[in-house]
Amino acid sequence: MASTIAWGRSLRALRSRNYRLFFAGQSVSLIGTWMTRLAMSWIVYQLTDSAFLLGLTSFVGQIPAFFVAPIAGVWLDRWNRHRVLVITQVLAMIQSLALAILAFTGWINLWWVIGLALMQGLINAFDMPARQAFVIEMIEERGDLGNAIALNSSMVNGAKLVGPAIAGVLVATAGAGVCFLIDGLSYIAVIYSLLAMRVAPVEPRLSRKSALEELGEGWKYVVQSPAIRSILLLLALTSVIGMPYTVLMPLIAAEILHGGAHTLGFLMAMSGVGALASAIGLALRKTVIGLGKRIGISAAVFGGGLILLGVSRSLTISLLLMVVTGFGMMQQMAASNTILQTIAADDKRGRVMSFYTLSILGMNPIGSLLAGAVAARIGVPVTMIGAGAICLAGAVWFRWKLPEIRRVIRPIYQELGILPQPVEVLPAPPEG
Repeated sequence: MASTIAWGRSLRALRSRNYRLFFAGQSVSLIGTWMTRLAMSWIVYQLTDSAFLLGLTSFVGQIPAFFVAPIAGVWLDRWNRHRVLVITQVLAMIQSLALAILAFTGWINLWWVIGLALMQGLINAFDMPARQAFVIEMIEERGDLGNAIALNSSMVNGAKLVGPAIAGVLVATAGAGVCFLIDGLSYIAVIYSLLAMRVAPVEPRLSRKSALEELGEGWKYVVQSPAIRSILLLLALTSVIGMPYTVLMPLIAAEILHGGAHTLGFLMAMSGVGALASAIGLALRKTVIGLGKRIGISAAVFGGGLILLGVSRSLTISLLLMVVTGFGMMQQMAASNTILQTIAADDKRGRVMSFYTLSILGMNPIGSLLAGAVAARIGVPVTMIGAGAICLAGAVWFRWKLPEIRRVIRPIYQELGILPQPVEVLPAPPEG
């Protein structure tokens, strides 16, 4: 009985019809997305046999977020986010189908892959902050926001578990083109789910200020909040130093563990197992209280996993360590996302989530390029160990900042009803 109640609580955001549609469509589409990610990295490795070019391809595919995401956040605070998501999904479908055509015809080469990765990066610079900011518009009860974000993470990582495993088999047996084709067709599900939503008409928000002025306001809002600033700084650190470990996975699979596409697929799938377990754990939580502590702990877990992964030469141990790194990485990202969306002002949520996107997608490509270059010079194992040590140092710094973060967040939680209002103690009446 208790377990039934717990699972019912973990799915409470699905009571909202629009979110239910979104969840169903994305669950299908994201499997294709992860298949394409693995297929692209394997094609680049086969074409170039270069750690640096693996990093360069990832850099090109994500660097648009660094330049575009902040200003995209300003526009998303003005535009209809639902309409933006429909457009980005259609464009992403075109990009995947173009990759499929190139692969099937044999015309695919490194420059086509880099060009289409750049296109996907531009799409993601708008899609990711729009998706994050639109979550609150899809749910009917504000109290379900944290659960919806946790379910999003579960959905992403369920796909991360299934997608790479399928892609590893398909790349080895049928070729990467099949992965790209499946991904392109999978966008039909999410486009249909978006069009089937009942969304209240949203008039574009008119502003007399320029986009740069509003960007400056958003930046000032982020910098002046110790909570938002510290969360984003730790995210940026782990994104630029730790998360690019995925770029090196083809090298770990082939050169360290002496495997092939199957090995790469299994490694990425095990990362998905850890991330999915992390997201389910967050979905089962009743409240956002305590998530700040989780952010620091998860960054430490992630860093420790990277250090041990750099030492491992066993496939079995490496698979288990991928569970650890996936768990830590997703726990930090999802917990950070939940707190940011909870405490951000409604009229600045698009800009806050654009800086969240910048901290992940924007910093990650710099780290990918750096990881590829460093690994080419000093080797993959030493690169992994160094990245893990820096992430551990970031976790210690965040733990030191946590009391200040709590002081800032507490009044916001009290205003939202998440924490009880402090009881005012009246002075005792004078005697006599």
